[in-house]
Amino acid sequence: MFFRLRKFSSKYSFFLFGPRGTGKSTLLKQRFNLDECLWLDLLESSVEDRFLQSPSDLYAIVKALPDHIQYVVVDEIQKVPPLLDEVHRLIEGTDKIFILTGSSARKLKQGGANLLAGRAFVYHLYGLSCFELKDQFDLAQALQWGTLPKIFSFSENLDKTEFLRAYADTYLKEEIWSEHVVRNLSPFRRFLEVAAQCNGKIINYANIARDIGVDDKTIKDYFGILEDTMIGFFLESYHNSFRKRFVEKPKFYFFDLGVVRSLSRSLSVPLTPKTAAYGEAFEHFILLEFIRLGSYFQPDYRYSFLRTPADVEIDLVIERPGKPLLCIEIKSSDAISERDITAFLRITKDIPQCEAVVLSQDRFAKQFGHVMSYPWKEGLEKFFPEVIIPRSGEK
Repeated sequence: MFFRLRKFSSKYSFFLFGPRGTGKSTLLKQRFNLDECLWLDLLESSVEDRFLQSPSDLYAIVKALPDHIQYVVVDEIQKVPPLLDEVHRLIEGTDKIFILTGSSARKLKQGGANLLAGRAFVYHLYGLSCFELKDQFDLAQALQWGTLPKIFSFSENLDKTEFLRAYADTYLKEEIWSEHVVRNLSPFRRFLEVAAQCNGKIINYANIARDIGVDDKTIKDYFGILEDTMIGFFLESYHNSFRKRFVEKPKFYFFDLGVVRSLSRSLSVPLTPKTAAYGEAFEHFILLEFIRLGSYFQPDYRYSFLRTPADVEIDLVIERPGKPLLCIEIKSSDAISERDITAFLRITKDIPQCEAVVLSQDRFAKQFGHVMSYPWKEGLEKFFPEVIIPRSGEK
């Protein structure tokens, strides 16, 4: 088992959202004594059917629980959104603590589900961070196969490949088709492949629509499905004015490197250092680390990228309340020189109150004018020092 950085309250009800396979149920079983829990898994068809037919059964069941049962876990709550009304009643009328997991917010949002505003915290869980993997972390493996917990149970590359392909099929069948998210699965299946091939690039809805054979609105809806089912996220274009943030087209990133390589049918293609594909994968990996660690430790941080009219780009811009704007250039090179970051030096010099940083595979920290260059892991530790604070009682 892996120690997870995600912390949550044991005295207040909460949602725990995250893509399938990120280890939500495993983490809860690590942190909570099962003898003190009523566990309801809505992925079990009999359990789902029961509560679909009679959501109010939950109220009667919980009211009859003995005192030693402190927690009620409802796994995959999006399967039966009406249960949230019963949870609301029970939070108000009992001393039980409710833990609600979910891998999709789509049905909850579209159905106007009761999201218990103010009555339950909201947490997210992601694939494994390099700091959670500790000595098991290997960068080449992370870039090739991603960091879903299950991937580390396989020693053979063929098994890893089959797992990632099965993950994509399960997502299509259980999150998309069985929930009637789309009427026709074929164009959505094709969209997944094209979207994966466009991972980390600025979205051109018209071009993707033309490739798939559908209209622009359908493509926007498809990306919304990926976001709602937590299979990926948008990275907005940075502007000083929040209102202007949505003028430029965003980028879209999938939540796991192995999953995106599976969807793009590139698992059999090796990632070779000093190639464009390797550089893109490394950039994606660093971005995912910031997203994960930010969610766990700095949830008020806001992430974006910056592109100038001359098409010069800053890979990651982080707005940190009370701190200077953080501009990050991500390089997969193992030897950074001033020549490598000429454009970054020029752009960031003109940004007021900016902390400019390069993260790379160079073994040494270096300074180039106003820009600091760090080995990537050292840089992550600098901006998220919580990951290196000793912890007691790790499992």
